Amino acid sequence: MKKYLIVLLLGMYFSAAAQVDPSWILPVKDRAEWVDSMLAYRIDSLLPKLMKRTGIDMWILVSREYNEDPVMKTMLPSAWLSARRRTIFVFTQDETGVTEKIAIARYSVGKLLKGEWNIDVYPDQWEALVEYVKEKNPKKIGMNYSDDFGLADGLVKTEYQEFLNKLPTEYHERVCSAEDLSIAWLETRSPMEIAIYPQLCKIGHGILHEAFSDKVITAGKTTTEDVVWWLRQRVVELGLKTWFHPTVAIQRKNEEKFDHLRSFSKRPGLQVIQYGDLLHVDFGVTYLRLNTDQQQHFYMLHPDEESIPQYLTDAFKKANRVQDILTENFSIEKTGNKILSDALAQAEKENINASIYTHPIGFHGHAAGPTIGMWDNQGATVGRGDYKMYFNTAYSIELNAATEIKEWNKIVRIMLEEDGIFTEDGFYYPDGRAEEIFAIPRN
Repeated sequence: MKKYLIVLLLGMYFSAAAQVDPSWILPVKDRAEWVDSMLAYRIDSLLPKLMKRTGIDMWILVSREYNEDPVMKTMLPSAWLSARRRTIFVFTQDETGVTEKIAIARYSVGKLLKGEWNIDVYPDQWEALVEYVKEKNPKKIGMNYSDDFGLADGLVKTEYQEFLNKLPTEYHERVCSAEDLSIAWLETRSPMEIAIYPQLCKIGHGILHEAFSDKVITAGKTTTEDVVWWLRQRVVELGLKTWFHPTVAIQRKNEEKFDHLRSFSKRPGLQVIQYGDLLHVDFGVTYLRLNTDQQQHFYMLHPDEESIPQYLTDAFKKANRVQDILTENFSIEKTGNKILSDALAQAEKENINASIYTHPIGFHGHAAGPTIGMWDNQGATVGRGDYKMYFNTAYSIELNAATEIKEWNKIVRIMLEEDGIFTEDGFYYPDGRAEEIFAIPRN
């Protein structure tokens, strides 16, 4: 608990600092203690509620070493970097709500799950699992297969077939998809995770503001790729990871028209940054098994400029407004598709040319939960978009607003992304959001 409080106090200190200090990042051993504490809470306190909500009274997860189910991967203790041999987790909930957790494996899984496979009694691991199923006699046996959610589809075909071959036929009809339970486990953030997200987001913001400064960028010399690799190097120096390769793009006053597709998949690899450029960055870090995903804008001031042109500032405010419209539509058990359609309709009423492609975030960057639009589909997303929103979940509010800039004789898109939390008290940004385009150099 002492270390946990230190983490929060360090997060509070960030607001007065201009540069991310490596000392703010916990040592590996302390991170491990935090992760194990977080997992213990999730398995002991959170999982029983999720099993009750989804109506699955037995959840079986099976993985072999280096081919882990994405859900099981999030349950492994800090000292386990992969599953061992074949690892089987079983969570069972009785009618009183008491949940039992075991591993049908040769090893106990840290302090989280006790290994219960007695190889002298059941030399075959599948037989040991089947005997446990028969003893508990569950009504619904959830396993991780899913048509719509890749993260809930981690059970491989061979393991599924092996299990069914051993399972008595009278139990086969009880086997069902654990899709809803898998997504609930992945998307629901515990109090510890919610409390750490302000620091996590602050670290990401801090790195971006180091990168997009006159200490790193020199007009006419520094390229977009220089900044990308500076970001990658800085993350390594801080002992963190990136979950995707950062991108840096330029919009400027020239004859080149904005290509929406290129902004996602065909960005030019090498551009020299010039005065008057509007720079866009997409960047995310991984820390304490959680992820960020952030997009911000920076403007390279001409030597005779003291502020960012008003027409760009006005365009930016439209994107801020789309953020507000979207998050105002967040509501418990409202589907991602409904949130998207309502938000786009409101933006249209306000004469804003908006595009929304927001996704959950947490253990994964593009995480499990309701899809709220896609950059190449502003209509309904079948399956993933039909999933409903729940409390204590996190989202990357990702979108853009297009504005015609007469001074540049072209359309400029302000592309924003900030991480936020949705709870019973509403939606909020743990470390705030960008309210402006940031100047280089800072005034």
